[in-house]
Amino acid sequence: MEPVLDEKKGSVLILTLNRPEVMNAINFPLLRLLKEKLETYWFDKEVRVILITGAGEKAFCAGADLKERATLSEVEVKKFILTIRNTFTMLEEIPKPTIAVINGVAFGGGLEMALACDLRIAADQALMGLVETSLAIIPGAGGTQRLPRVVGKARAKELIFTARRITAKEAERIGLVNEVVPRERLMDRAMEVAQEIAANGPLAVAQAKYAINVGSEVGIHEGLFIESRCYDNIIPTKDRLEGLRAFREKRKPHYTGE
Repeated sequence: MEPVLDEKKGSVLILTLNRPEVMNAINFPLLRLLKEKLETYWFDKEVRVILITGAGEKAFCAGADLKERATLSEVEVKKFILTIRNTFTMLEEIPKPTIAVINGVAFGGGLEMALACDLRIAADQALMGLVETSLAIIPGAGGTQRLPRVVGKARAKELIFTARRITAKEAERIGLVNEVVPRERLMDRAMEVAQEIAANGPLAVAQAKYAINVGSEVGIHEGLFIESRCYDNIIPTKDRLEGLRAFREKRKPHYTGE
């Protein structure tokens, strides 16, 4: 049984973490296959939005597989941390919008995976938290860096220092997730958002993602320069001209990613 499943629904790709017997915990095989699938779809023009969710009813992802971790040497643990960090950075940087569809618990590395996505939509029964300090370790897959950028430094310190687990509603209140919906509507709602994004120019969306991700890490003047360069990349595209024609002709545009 593959630890990561992929399914295309039109222009939307659904990646499913498929280890429900261990609450979709992250081990080396899952990470390697996730990396492989991200590489496969990186340049796939048919895929315009990626959804990531977990198999089963209980978990999006409960974090690292601690049974595997207990068998690893110190060097192997370091290799695991490097692998998970690099894989989540790929997820963050892939030039397609990503949505974490949090169908259950998202603890530790599971929440770090969700933080590497562009958007997060959670089921109303979901629980989440960076719980590593309760195990005498720290978040090692980007949690100490991405969580403060999403919810603010003080709130991130509170959540990480206490290893607190919070409800989906609390996560929505502090801006950790974009939206909370009843579990039975979770995937339908995620698909609605994905289709809303997919209807727009894919090259423009990719450039907007890059401009936001990179520009938010620099000063405003450098950020404006990055935005200008990203806009310049869009000017010669066929999609930009199609958008103008569609507006003039009062019809929906047909974007090809060219």
